[in-house]
Amino acid sequence: MTARRMTSPQRCIARAILVGLICLWTVAARAQDTSAATAAQSPSWIIPDLAVAARAEGALTVYSSMNEQEGLPLWKMFEDAAGVKVNYVRSSDSIILSRIAIESRGRQRSWDLAVTTTVNRLPNEALLQFDPPQARGLIAQARDPNRRWYGVYANYNTPAYNTNLVKPSQLPKSYEEFLDRKEWAGKIALDDTDDEWLSAIIVYYGDERGKKLLMDIAAVLKPVMVDGHLALARSVGAGEYWLALNNYASLTVNVQLSGAAIDFWALDPVALFFGSVGVSSQAPHPKAALLGANFMLSREAGQFLTTRGRMPTRHDVPVNPTYVSERLKDRKIIATIFAGEEQRKWQGLFKVIFKPR
Repeated sequence: MTARRMTSPQRCIARAILVGLICLWTVAARAQDTSAATAAQSPSWIIPDLAVAARAEGALTVYSSMNEQEGLPLWKMFEDAAGVKVNYVRSSDSIILSRIAIESRGRQRSWDLAVTTTVNRLPNEALLQFDPPQARGLIAQARDPNRRWYGVYANYNTPAYNTNLVKPSQLPKSYEEFLDRKEWAGKIALDDTDDEWLSAIIVYYGDERGKKLLMDIAAVLKPVMVDGHLALARSVGAGEYWLALNNYASLTVNVQLSGAAIDFWALDPVALFFGSVGVSSQAPHPKAALLGANFMLSREAGQFLTTRGRMPTRHDVPVNPTYVSERLKDRKIIATIFAGEEQRKWQGLFKVIFKPR
């Protein structure tokens, strides 16, 4: 084969082609690097097409019982990443439940997301069935089989005490031992909606024995009824009450992390249910609602909430503080997730046992 040398014009053309190819390769490489960097920086919960639609809606209304110190910075994370303005409406679980019921009867399309412990009590027609991708990271108990709610954080029910007023050596080792603390009468408080805890007591002790124990506790200790679990935790931390007969361990830790003199201890049984997220079936901002729900179930949101003492529902988010897991690991944990007639049954029994005397 005979080699032929290129002429000068041919060499110029070849160099131009080579330079052009190098430019194309450089642009493609930079675009690939930029795309990879963007993907690395994008939060795990962002769904691109859904995010575009959510930004077009422009707003999201959230009804939540989560206190503002947690809720506002949490939703600021969503606002910054999604470009959607959040209207955060905070109230107690029971008030949110009542508000949604009233607005539903008035056919008002006023809320997009509910984040409370009472989402599972809402009627089916009030909640959208949906499948958020982030739900795949949740523990099994935190996923509603009917796809209307998903657990954002776990509520483990335990008693709590003011560490300045009660010594650890004085703490009962069972609920029966509360009956030996007659000097605590009137100094103990209980949230007036704690029917999940009541149901776990009766399941654990049996119907007859459980009801008698609860009635004896009500008669001997005369617990003060409080509206709101966060208000209860703060009151115990401030010394207004010496103990909470029951509260959410996460809220006790939350108030403790703020510097209050409060701690919890675990007794059998420990009732477990969830602070959950649900999407309104009549959401005024449906795309933003779906994106917001996916955000609440993400690892990023879960990690943020654990810094405030919340108990995670994701497998990949560790408990904070770590000692919480140690206190709960040998306890009898009873899941108490119910709705409808069963819910009303336990509510009615709670009112009968703990009615003002």
